[in-house]
Amino acid sequence: MPALYRSFRSSVPWLILSLEAVLMALSHLLFSDSKYVYISYSGETALHLQDVSHMLIFGFGFFLTFLKRYSFSSTGFNLLIIILGIQCSILMQNALCSPAMKLCVFLFFPCFHCSIGEAAVSTIAVVISIGAVLGKMNPMQSIVMTVVEIIVFSVSKWINMHFLEVKQQMCMMHVHLFGAYFGLAVSSRFSEPSPKSEKNASTPKSDLLSMLGTLFLWVFWPSFNSLEALEKDKVIINTCLALAVSAVTAFTLSGLTTKDGKFRMTHIHSAALAGGVTIGYAADSIKSPWIAMILGLLASVISIVGSFCLQNCLNPTLKIHDASGVHFTFGLPAVLGALTHVVFLVI
Repeated sequence: MPALYRSFRSSVPWLILSLEAVLMALSHLLFSDSKYVYISYSGETALHLQDVSHMLIFGFGFFLTFLKRYSFSSTGFNLLIIILGIQCSILMQNALCSPAMKLCVFLFFPCFHCSIGEAAVSTIAVVISIGAVLGKMNPMQSIVMTVVEIIVFSVSKWINMHFLEVKQQMCMMHVHLFGAYFGLAVSSRFSEPSPKSEKNASTPKSDLLSMLGTLFLWVFWPSFNSLEALEKDKVIINTCLALAVSAVTAFTLSGLTTKDGKFRMTHIHSAALAGGVTIGYAADSIKSPWIAMILGLLASVISIVGSFCLQNCLNPTLKIHDASGVHFTFGLPAVLGALTHVVFLVI
C-alpha cells in the first residue's frame, strides 16, 4: 500500500479481530431462536454457492488486478472483504427478521429464508464498489466501507421487498446498480491520482490477469442470474445469448473505434459482461431469444460508447474518478436492465 497509509497497518489486525468478535456475539444472539432465524443450505444451494464463490474469489479477484501496484492487494484484500461481507450479510438478513425488529417498527411481514448464496451475492455489491476506489483507500477504510455498504444494501433490499413489493430475485439483481453508484459516491470523496502516477500504471501481466478475471465472470454469469429464478433453464439460455452477443459486439466496436483497427482489451474487459448485467433484470420475462440478443447488443454499445462520452465529463463535473470503470461495466448496463424490466411490466 502507499507510504501515506503505513501508520494504519498496525491498527488493521485489531480492527479485524474486533469486528470478528462483534460478529460472533451477534451470531449468538440472532441464531439462538430457530423460529426466526433460517439458513437454508441444500444441494442445489451448494452448487450455486460454488459458482458465486468462483465469481467472487477468482472472477472479481483477478478482475481488479489491472493496476501493477495493487495486484496483490486486489486479490488478497478481495478475499478478506468477501469473507467479512458474507458474515455481515447473513447477520443483517436475520436481524431484519428478528422479533425485536418487528416490534420496533410494528411490522408483521413473513421472514424470508436467508441462504448463504444470497449473502454471497450481496457481497458482490461491495466488490464492485471497491473497484471504483481501487488505489485510493487503505485496508482500514475498505473494511469500514464493507460493513457500512452491507448494512445499507440489506436495509435497501428489505424496503424493496416489504414496502415496494419487489420480487426477491429482482432485489438481488440490484447489486450491480447499487455497488456501482455506491462506489462512485465514495470515490467522489477522494482526490484523483495523477495520470503519470504509478497508481494508474499497468503492465501486460496485470492486464492479462484482469482479462482472466473477466473470463471467469463471463463463464459463471448464467449461474449467477439463475440463482433465485423459478425458470432456471430459460434464464440461463437468455443470459448465455445476451453474453454472447455482448462479447461479439464488444470486439466489433473495439475494432471500429481504433485507428489501426486492432482490438483493445480495455473495451472487451468492460463490455463483454454488460449483456449479463442487463439481462439479469428481465431474463425470466423474455420469451423470445432475439429480445435477449438485442439487450446484449445494446448493453455492449452503451458500455463502450459511455466510456468514450462520459469519461471525459464525469470527473471534471462531478469530481469522480472511476478506477476500474465500474460505471460503464456495471452501472450503465444495470440502468438499461432496470428500464427494460419496467417496460416489460408496463407491457
